[in-house]
Amino acid sequence: MAIGTAAAIALGVGALGSAALGASSASKAGRIQAQAAETGTAEQRAAREEMRRLLEPYVAAGGPALEAQMGALGLRGPEQQQAFVTQQEQSPFFQSMAQQGENAILQNASATGGLRGGNVQGALAQFRPALLNQFLDQQYGRLGGMTNLGQNSAVGVGTAGMQTANQIGANLTNIGTGFKDIGAAQAGSALAQGQMYGDILGSVGGVAQGLSGGGMDKSINRMFASNSGIF
Repeated sequence: MAIGTAAAIALGVGALGSAALGASSASKAGRIQAQAAETGTAEQRAAREEMRRLLEPYVAAGGPALEAQMGALGLRGPEQQQAFVTQQEQSPFFQSMAQQGENAILQNASATGGLRGGNVQGALAQFRPALLNQFLDQQYGRLGGMTNLGQNSAVGVGTAGMQTANQIGANLTNIGTGFKDIGAAQAGSALAQGQMYGDILGSVGGVAQGLSGGGMDKSINRMFASNSGIF
């Protein structure tokens, strides 16, 4: 009697141990999946912040350049437009260019003996305004380059931010799916364990009933046959 009962109990313990091991493996796999997704999210955020830091000076340079262009076009009012023109005219760069050009005109006139002629005076009168107009156009174009640089950098930061947000969203979805899979695995394991408990208890009851009738061997055989699908 003791041998048959011990065999039934041993079979039950083995079945429950197998179910518990399966549930533990599913839970561990889900935790690894969630941890991997969280690690990936942290790396993506760090990469986004590094890109933002690298592009920040270019983005910052684009704002003042755009403001200066708007001032040059009069979009900020006549006062700012005049201030832009005055600033460029008084800049050391323009003053140096104007001085060199006027000296070249005077030297050429001196070499040809026409230093006091009306043509020289007319050339000097026209030279500086024409040079200033050309210089203003050049400066506006240079500001446009800075504006485009800032715009492109801002677009790069924005694109990187959206890509990172999308990837983080995918990571969070994976984490949620991982936990969902863990819950489903654990629920399935609990149901399987409950079924195994019932089958084993029924088998043990059958053994006890068989033993009471003197059919120990037949009861054990019936127990193995009823649990063949589990093992």
